[in-house]
Amino acid sequence: MDFAREAAELLPYIQNHRRHIHQYPELSFREKETTEYIQKELESMGIEVIRFSDYYGLIGVLKGGRAGKTVLLRADIDALGIREENELDFCSVHAGVMHACGHDCHSAMLLGAAKILSAYCDALKGTVKFLFQSAEESGHGANYYVDHGCLDGVDAAMAIHMMNEIPEGTFSIEAGPRMASCTDFTLTVHGAATHGSMPHLGHDAIVAASAVIMNLQTLVSRQHSPLRPLVVSIGSVRAGSQFNIVADEVVMKGTIRTFDRDLFASMPKRLEVMAKGTAEAMGCHVSVAVDTSEPAAINDYESIRLAAHNAVETLYGDCFASMKQKMGSEDFAVIMEKVPSVLCFLGYHNEEKGTVYPLHSKDFRVNDEILDKGAALFAKFAYDYLEKEARP
Repeated sequence: MDFAREAAELLPYIQNHRRHIHQYPELSFREKETTEYIQKELESMGIEVIRFSDYYGLIGVLKGGRAGKTVLLRADIDALGIREENELDFCSVHAGVMHACGHDCHSAMLLGAAKILSAYCDALKGTVKFLFQSAEESGHGANYYVDHGCLDGVDAAMAIHMMNEIPEGTFSIEAGPRMASCTDFTLTVHGAATHGSMPHLGHDAIVAASAVIMNLQTLVSRQHSPLRPLVVSIGSVRAGSQFNIVADEVVMKGTIRTFDRDLFASMPKRLEVMAKGTAEAMGCHVSVAVDTSEPAAINDYESIRLAAHNAVETLYGDCFASMKQKMGSEDFAVIMEKVPSVLCFLGYHNEEKGTVYPLHSKDFRVNDEILDKGAALFAKFAYDYLEKEARP
């Protein structure tokens, strides 16, 4: 079986689907048309489709001719609230919505893999699940499918993400932390309003919030080893209504990023203690809301990582590039915490073709002539894993 050749022959098919999905992007939790489009295509291949009554996205199930293990291949399908500024024949037709994170590419590559594997259904020694996931950008998408049984019986999983930091057509499948955890939080500082000319009669929530912001940085700079990456950032502050009134409330929103599982677990409490202690010293109090939706994406199942690495090597030879760890997050990490998994990256950086813009950019572009490589990797990884695990 020559999956590289078969994927290359399917390239027009993969490109057509990528361009359709790119042209009709849908935001997280709203991917109705995208889900129906993918469902129709999978059903045309004879692949069973599982839908959910209260959630978009779907799971395709391809059962092989022999019983065996189960592999899950995952692609995300949601777009971003960005106005596209490209001059493409298939630019977004939905104002202010754009596939700027490569999810159109991920979905098309997985459809290509499904097309390849469905042709070998009788030879498959196990089951392949194709997860087309809603709402990755929200940070909550993967949790829904896990809670609703998508990992039942799954022995291994893979996802591929487009990446501008490595050369076009190369893969990064390195061990260890690849993307950081994401803990989002909201801090509401409650004080007491008074006239600006008489601040001693109130409790200034803005001053207290300012102190909280400054003191939170000591969690990073003075209470944490500089050898372990940690970021605490406040990205939004909302306070006050009049120039001459001491504000009685400040709402701050921020994020914590780390690769460390222990820090992911402990930082919410440390954040709360620091914020409350600082505010109380100034006569205010703080309410804290924390969302720990995305753990770090860590390639720490070496046998699964090597299976993906060997699949690339067999398909394309030495086609690898080194990529630094990313402090951005990816909710495939939720699946990686549950079953042996690998997160791979496919580079799209090409100066000559102008495909150099980062993810989440209004100028984001990918040369989709490389997408057959992702489809081939998905298919090769799944087929070889099931073949190997079925041996006595």
